[in-house]
Amino acid sequence: MIILGIDPGLAIVGYGVVDYTKNKFTTMAYGAITTPAHTAIEDRLAVIYKKMAELISVYHPADMAIEELFFNTNTTTGISVAEARGVCLLAAKQQGVNIFEYTPLQVKQSVVGYGRAEKKQVMMMTKTILGLEKMPRLDDTADALAIAVCHAHTGGSKVRSYYNLR
Repeated sequence: MIILGIDPGLAIVGYGVVDYTKNKFTTMAYGAITTPAHTAIEDRLAVIYKKMAELISVYHPADMAIEELFFNTNTTTGISVAEARGVCLLAAKQQGVNIFEYTPLQVKQSVVGYGRAEKKQVMMMTKTILGLEKMPRLDDTADALAIAVCHAHTGGSKVRSYYNLR
């Protein structure tokens, strides 16, 4: 099964595409969709949508795993991230990709085995699980790969029903 992991953002959307077949991972692609600062939000959203649609057309993922939003103190930033996340969801839905959402806690638990793991621990385990020589430069891309790994580990398991996922 091909899984597209997404770490949503307005400036940077991290993505990771993995094939998970017979309990074996193959990393197909990873990177980031970036949008220039000081550009109208609607133009940035259009770029994200177009690039997401292209990724889906190229890799034909069965599932998209995307991080749920967590609003901290800056709701203004959160709103623009939510808009970018919505564009990612729309691109996947329009192309018939199943959509699954995971919290950062779920990702950490699935990848490291501990829901309060440090970011560095998650990155090291993701690197090991996927057999990467080095982690991607951008944290957003590394997070997207971890989200894809999380879905592979929990998407078809009893853990999924525990978290009431679709």
